[in-house]
Amino acid sequence: MAINNADQFSTIIKARIEKYALKTSINQEGKVISIGDGIANVSGLDNVMLNELLEFENGTFGMALNLESDFVGVVMLGDFENIKENSVVKRTNRVVSVPVGDEMIGRIVNPLGHAIDGKGEIVAKKFMPIEKIAPGVMTRKSVSVPLETGILSIDSMFPIGRGQRELIIGDRQTGKTTIALDAILNQKGKNVYCVYVGIGQKNSSIAQLVRTLNAKDALAYTCVVSATASDLPAIKYIAPYTGITIAEEWMSQGKNVLIIYDDLSKHAVSYRTLSLLLRRPPGREAYPGDVFYLHSRLLERACRLNDENGGGSITALPIIETQAGDISAYIPTNVISITDGQLFMMASLFNAGQRPAIDAGLSVSRVGSAAQIKCIKQMSGSLKLELAQYRELDAFSQFGSDLDIETKKTLEHGKRVMLMIKQPQNEPIDQIDEAIMLFAIKERLIKWIPLDNFEDFKSQIIAHFKSSEIRKALVKTKAFDDKLTQSLKNEYKKFIKTFITGIEKYDIKQYGDIKELDVK
Repeated sequence: MAINNADQFSTIIKARIEKYALKTSINQEGKVISIGDGIANVSGLDNVMLNELLEFENGTFGMALNLESDFVGVVMLGDFENIKENSVVKRTNRVVSVPVGDEMIGRIVNPLGHAIDGKGEIVAKKFMPIEKIAPGVMTRKSVSVPLETGILSIDSMFPIGRGQRELIIGDRQTGKTTIALDAILNQKGKNVYCVYVGIGQKNSSIAQLVRTLNAKDALAYTCVVSATASDLPAIKYIAPYTGITIAEEWMSQGKNVLIIYDDLSKHAVSYRTLSLLLRRPPGREAYPGDVFYLHSRLLERACRLNDENGGGSITALPIIETQAGDISAYIPTNVISITDGQLFMMASLFNAGQRPAIDAGLSVSRVGSAAQIKCIKQMSGSLKLELAQYRELDAFSQFGSDLDIETKKTLEHGKRVMLMIKQPQNEPIDQIDEAIMLFAIKERLIKWIPLDNFEDFKSQIIAHFKSSEIRKALVKTKAFDDKLTQSLKNEYKKFIKTFITGIEKYDIKQYGDIKELDVK
């Protein structure tokens, strides 16, 4: 057939394209090629989406994670025992989504958003996909409002602000979850919603955590997402994304949210398992090449939005478990580089009875004093330095050489500071009370207190100042001026004098001249 001009040529091409388009249909069904270890390879699903939910013959769902040229790698989200070769797989045309909204408050759910607390189904009005692009830089606001943890050592030395991502890192059994739980308990009455994501935890651990939340009335503002150790790797993989999706809905409404990921080490391991089973090339320590992106896309979703975008925030406290304190390992260094600081839990401190066992040397908050109220900022400036000096001299004093008077004073002060920041679990302290306690450290008023009487002293401080005019003034101003400083100093002196007179066998020679406690 002769073609006379370009117009005729283009008409023929268009007609053939239309003819071809009519013949092509979008495949909505596929067949299982092979299945095993929670991975199904499915053929025939030409137009499937990444993370799309796929329904198998037995009613179980899977998620499309590998989109190959001739088959789809599907990770199973439920029972796959009776799925066989050539079983039919249907598209659902929707990516993995979970219920969001106030219906999630006080509920314990699995990573698919199904209730597992025995309180009936969740009747949600809204569902959101678990994967989402993080808010852009222009929609964000700098971190400047403190998220009070109620833990003296954190609020004074490593403050956490609303919208910050602070890593809790350390060996197993060093009190990482306890810090996260205390932070949740301290949000009571502060208009902050909480989401706790348990990844690969024991059922008994989750049950214990829920019991504590219930006992302290904290479940009234908390949602628990639980992927236990016995769950499929795919369930553990999607758990943190489910948690952040639930949190994001509240943030979009202008609310403040605290989210805990416990822990991301197990999350990385579950993703490594899936990747190896999907035949993705292994890299360092057999982790896939995109394991950094796994956590960066998750943690970037925690931020503080500016006022034009509602002013809500998500504060993330991811947890990472180290092996023998090695923070230079692959996953720890990845997550350290994504977060805005870390709290390093030291096994030796924990074993010595210090709670929380935070190493003041390796821990840092990259937001710093921007996330502190003024009175705490005024009182905590020299605290890290004092602890650093104490640690150095304490190591030196182990050699048993004769120590000069100044060194002995530094060591005695350091021991008291360590006792002052020691805190029992599930007993968070109010920020104003923290400032009053820090005042005693800064002004060296703790030197008169014998080490054996320190716990009584601390509990009596809070009780003594609870209804005082000084505390009321501090609640109002949230800052120390000269008048308030002098009033508090005088009140402390009176209180300490009364306190030590009630101690039997008080050694005046050991603790210094008691006349210094006289109020002028």
